[in-house]
Amino acid sequence: MGKSCLRAIIDRPDLHLVGLYVYSPKKSGSDAGKIANRPETGILASNDIEDIVALDADLVVHAARLGATHDSHDDDIVRLLKSGKNVLSINGNTFYPNWSKARRDKLQAACEEGGVSFAGTGLNPGFAAERLLVTATSVCSAVSSVSLSEVVLTDEIASPEYVFDLLGFGKEVGSVDMNSDEWAPAQTLNAMFEDVVASVAHSLGWQLDEIKRKHRMLPSGRDLEVRAGKIRKGTASHIDWRWRGMIGGEEKVLLSIAWAMNDEHVNGGDKDLWKLEVKGIPNVAISFGVERPEGIPGRTSAEQMAVAGTVVNAIPTLIEAPAGLVSLPLATPFEVLG
Repeated sequence: MGKSCLRAIIDRPDLHLVGLYVYSPKKSGSDAGKIANRPETGILASNDIEDIVALDADLVVHAARLGATHDSHDDDIVRLLKSGKNVLSINGNTFYPNWSKARRDKLQAACEEGGVSFAGTGLNPGFAAERLLVTATSVCSAVSSVSLSEVVLTDEIASPEYVFDLLGFGKEVGSVDMNSDEWAPAQTLNAMFEDVVASVAHSLGWQLDEIKRKHRMLPSGRDLEVRAGKIRKGTASHIDWRWRGMIGGEEKVLLSIAWAMNDEHVNGGDKDLWKLEVKGIPNVAISFGVERPEGIPGRTSAEQMAVAGTVVNAIPTLIEAPAGLVSLPLATPFEVLG
């Protein structure tokens, strides 16, 4: 995701890259253009955050890999904010009604000290539920429940650490309790996506009693060779994550995310597709997806391109926003293609 955002920034004539932080020491000293598969930029990557803090920059796009909890990078974000840089995150920091008061206060204080703003963006979290699903309810005179389901094929993800350690593919089915925060991937995703459910409810004026989890792993019917490695027959090749926002024992907000290495457990062949449903007067149903344009080289997925699009389009809005925590509007400026 970070590399996709870097490409989008380099490609935009109205944006000027002034620095790049990398978490891998092997990439330190490399030209940002080389890392992004673009012409050289003259900007060399650094593995020292002090180099980024010292930069004269309007904004930092924070695209770090997810940590054990979705607030695990807050210390770095606070330092960047205090140094006078707006920060735009793609790590689940999109909305904050579900955050602890201590976290809100810490980030708000850092924004005020630096005279800058902090916001998050992305596809999900960021766009699909918090913006598009909520916007879909605006044609209803009454709403009883809302839901978003997402199916993403993950066989092209290259990082074994990400696929097997963070996402949980290749695990023995039943070997972990997915509904408990004791398993690190569940802890990370529960915190991030329960924020999404809470945000949707908040936008619709609902006070949730609780958020229930109903996650599961499904086994592969055969050995699979995927880009990140091998998934043995009988181990997890499909992971369903489901969060249910409840009021009075009734499900009001459902967020369902299916990650699949193939279409073995995908109903109806709905691959790389989001479905939104609003139960109300009237009912609303929306299906949407993103596709790679023809003629673009490389292996960047349409989803990665879309995340990068939400980032570059949000930059002017965040820079112009007053100091503090910002919820980005649905519509943001975009580049007009010639």
